[in-house]
Amino acid sequence: MHTSLIDAQARFTESLKTGGKAHATVIAYSKDIEQLADFLSKRSKTLLSEVLTDDVEDFKELLRKQRYTTKSISRKINSIKAFFRFCLSEGLLSSNPTEDISQPKFDQSPPRILSRLEYRALRDSCRADARMHAIVEILLQTGMRISELANLQITDIDLERELIYIQAQNSREARRIPLNSAAKKSVMDYLRLRPRTKEKTLFLTKTCRPFLVRNIRTAIDRYFRLAGIKDAKVNDLRHTFVIEQLKAGTPLVYVSQLVGHKRITTTEKYLHLIEAPDMQPNIKIEEL
Repeated sequence: MHTSLIDAQARFTESLKTGGKAHATVIAYSKDIEQLADFLSKRSKTLLSEVLTDDVEDFKELLRKQRYTTKSISRKINSIKAFFRFCLSEGLLSSNPTEDISQPKFDQSPPRILSRLEYRALRDSCRADARMHAIVEILLQTGMRISELANLQITDIDLERELIYIQAQNSREARRIPLNSAAKKSVMDYLRLRPRTKEKTLFLTKTCRPFLVRNIRTAIDRYFRLAGIKDAKVNDLRHTFVIEQLKAGTPLVYVSQLVGHKRITTTEKYLHLIEAPDMQPNIKIEEL
């Protein structure tokens, strides 16, 4: 077998695209394999069959010396392992050099939960911007992912039934999330100012283009700073939603369904962050 790393990478990337992986995921995986291939080329290794377990271990060690975070190294190792599993399944290799490669150990810090004072300050900081106010309100009041928010279409918002429809993406299932009064009002305020255009994506730039995830993230980070909220990220709005619903007694299974967790054990991990939770069933979504 004399398949080059470059050819194998191209086949792997194409399989990710046809497999329905998100564009950002395809790019990330492809870049990780490209980085490994560049490292190997400096060792005069350009063929897939030339790669040894020691090569991958040395690459991992190089990343550590270059001060990549443990989380970044772990992600890159995941990409590389997926790549070699693909090559093995395609018959491009007879053995997998990453089979015995371990993930770097790291302590996962608990999720950052915004206090009531903090998320109210965030709201106030962007209240004059109808678009950003609606974005923050939806993320805070529904717990949806930022990628799901960026993909929302106007038709996904049902103001009459007070529901938001999250369309199925990749392996995620479609779901419906209640639109409470705070979120509904913010959406209505934004829609009154939203540019008139044929573009169906809900949140748009000033040039009527879809508001992309990276730009939404940058904008929210700016409002975190304006509100004086330190060490917070966009995903902390999702964490805060989960915690506040559980504290209010919303059933664990229902919260898990609302935020689209694949496994209920993912939602259960939040329980230890709640002091003396009142788990009396409350099917009404708590308004933050």
